[in-house]
Amino acid sequence: MTGDARPVRLAARIARALAAAGALGLAPMSAAATEQFLPVPVATIYAGDLIKPTMLREQAFPENYRPRMPAIDSVAHAVGKVARRTLLPGEPIPSVALDEPKLVTRGAPIVIVFEEHGVAISTQGMALANAAVNEPVSVRNTATGRVIQGIVMPDGRVRTGQP
Repeated sequence: MTGDARPVRLAARIARALAAAGALGLAPMSAAATEQFLPVPVATIYAGDLIKPTMLREQAFPENYRPRMPAIDSVAHAVGKVARRTLLPGEPIPSVALDEPKLVTRGAPIVIVFEEHGVAISTQGMALANAAVNEPVSVRNTATGRVIQGIVMPDGRVRTGQP
């Protein structure tokens, strides 16, 4: 065996090993590995803050990255929602950390609308809990002091009775 044949044989062995590894899916990943992009806060977002598009950016994570909790996958899913807890910059946003904005706030005056069979009566009330659109909420009629259940309407009024 001559001195020139060894490097050729070694190169052939390496080529066969890489081909076999590639066939088994064990080949090293290329530098341009697939990435996933998740929205993350640009700065700290505090509980109760309404999320705006300027508060988020897309950040690349390795394809095999799995957040500790299910996270939102696009900026559109977060914009317009309210943070339920503090969100840190550069960290994926857990799905459970966002909530719909509340139109009715506990202790705030609201308009109660009773609707049934085409008749509508409205009065003043006070919300006993926070609630978003189409959520049930307990309210106190300020005129009578009675507590009644209603559904929050898109305009912020609380509807009772049958539509």
